[in-house]
Amino acid sequence: MENTPAWLINTVIYLSAAVIAVPVSKVLGLGSIIGYLAAGMAIGPWGLGLISNVEDILHFAEIGVVLMLFLIGLELEPKRLWSMRRPIFVWGSAQVLGCALMLTLIAFWLGVSWRIALVASLGLALSSTAIVLQVIRERNLMPTSTGQAAFSILLFQDVAAIPILALLPLLAVSSAPDEAWNLADYAWPAFKIIMVIAGIVLGGRLLTRPLFRWIANSNTSEIFTATALLIVVGIAALMHRVGLSMALGAFLAGVLLAESEYRRELETDIEPFKGLLLGLFFIAVGMSVDFNVLRHSPGLMAAIVLGFLLIKAVVIYAVARLIKLPFQEKPVFTLLLAQGGEFAFVVFQAAVGVNVLPTETASLLIGAVAVSMLVSPLIMVAIDKLLLPRYAKQGKATMDEISEQQEAPVVIVGFGRYGQIVARMMLAQGIKCTLLDHDAEMVEAGRNLGYRVFYGDAARLDLLRMTGAANAKVLVVAVDDVGQSLAIVDLAQQHFSHLKIVARARHISHWNKLRDRGVMLVQRELFESSLLSARSVLELLGFESEEVRQTANRFRQHNLDLFEKLHPHYRDRAKMIAVVKQGRQELEEQMALERLQRQQDSKGK
Repeated sequence: MENTPAWLINTVIYLSAAVIAVPVSKVLGLGSIIGYLAAGMAIGPWGLGLISNVEDILHFAEIGVVLMLFLIGLELEPKRLWSMRRPIFVWGSAQVLGCALMLTLIAFWLGVSWRIALVASLGLALSSTAIVLQVIRERNLMPTSTGQAAFSILLFQDVAAIPILALLPLLAVSSAPDEAWNLADYAWPAFKIIMVIAGIVLGGRLLTRPLFRWIANSNTSEIFTATALLIVVGIAALMHRVGLSMALGAFLAGVLLAESEYRRELETDIEPFKGLLLGLFFIAVGMSVDFNVLRHSPGLMAAIVLGFLLIKAVVIYAVARLIKLPFQEKPVFTLLLAQGGEFAFVVFQAAVGVNVLPTETASLLIGAVAVSMLVSPLIMVAIDKLLLPRYAKQGKATMDEISEQQEAPVVIVGFGRYGQIVARMMLAQGIKCTLLDHDAEMVEAGRNLGYRVFYGDAARLDLLRMTGAANAKVLVVAVDDVGQSLAIVDLAQQHFSHLKIVARARHISHWNKLRDRGVMLVQRELFESSLLSARSVLELLGFESEEVRQTANRFRQHNLDLFEKLHPHYRDRAKMIAVVKQGRQELEEQMALERLQRQQDSKGK
């Protein structure tokens, strides 16, 4: 081990920590981010001490955030980005300025120097691009109003980081108070920034497509991947050189390539690197938590973390109301943006460099940001399990339950995607149906389409009686929830034994439980549609239509027979697997014999 390179040992440590911590975190329902953060804390200087150079790793791992912003930029065409200009600058400025103002006023009221209060507030007002976008992707929130609003605000924060860094030298306590402020000291950096952004825009428009076309013609896929990484990393380095956000530059490059014919290949090539480096970034954040500061000032650290999270949450919730987000989405939106961000590390370190912040204060603030990034995903899990279910109930439309006695030969319980088709078939034949659903939104949607759908839970005897079940002939159970489906069947069999029950099964386990109750007319919801798709595939491969029809019918009957054989053994896993394997072998042998017979018949003709 003495001659083993340090980078190789560190790589083994990073990968081992991630492989252990992330799956455990996912199993516990905490998400991948908590797993990465916990892995970093475990192997960092304040854990097992396996890694010590946290700053170097953190800077390198920021490339993961850069690649993530580039991929997001690839999904946004320039026209779409232009259409988002209002939410970016209006909502973004409302969030950043609102949070910074509230934090500054409270810090100043507590006796903190106005310079320190302003710099700390500006840094704490920024949110974690990496965490927010990762959560948005994991939850598929990007198409929602919450995802779009959060993304717009994050873009503004990346832009706002530029004037925040430019403001720091102006706030510095100068050793020569009478020293004049020279505009020329800021004119040249501003000019460089403008030239770099213009160069990225022009280069993206004029040079990248011919470059990718030339690389693609060489038929070397690894060089295409290298070129894509070179462009992203090169732009990030250029932006960093002039003091701009690397992520913002990568996002801008992605937007300029969004209309390129190489967009999909770029996404495919960069995605694996993004995932690995983004995970490394979260590990580095976990390692950067300074437990020494936590140990010496636990009360102050807790006050700072809880204080700025609460203040930001209040302001962001007000912004959510201004944006008019849906009622149920406001808690998620608020928490997504409430925690501190990785760019706060840069702001506070730069403030120390120009003597605006004392080193001890900067360490305390950096620790508070890291702790907030650690606890936010945990709070998100708590909100998911405790708060959102209540919000969902409060946000749903309310309506009166079925209250008048119905008379129809068919009662259909569940007017979703499955029950609607059954109902339309009956109504097309002039057969009256009583339609019942327990989802107020589904009832409202059905009524808007002209169907007379009643609201109510058929698992209640009084409501099932109101549907006319006592005089009906057929009960169709088409609800989504397996437990509710079985409860309705039990109720109907106990009190309305004359009813013929036709039931929808979500899966084979549901099918078996319905058969346990003696329900014979059970349809697995995906079986027939999957069979029709298989028929289409065979016909596209050149098989004759009649042959395909016979094959499908044979396959259907074989599976129905197999279900019957499996039913007595479905609680015995070993026996069930044995029966499935035997059935599969019998089907393949039977199909092979039939194909051979057809070939011989065709030769005989």
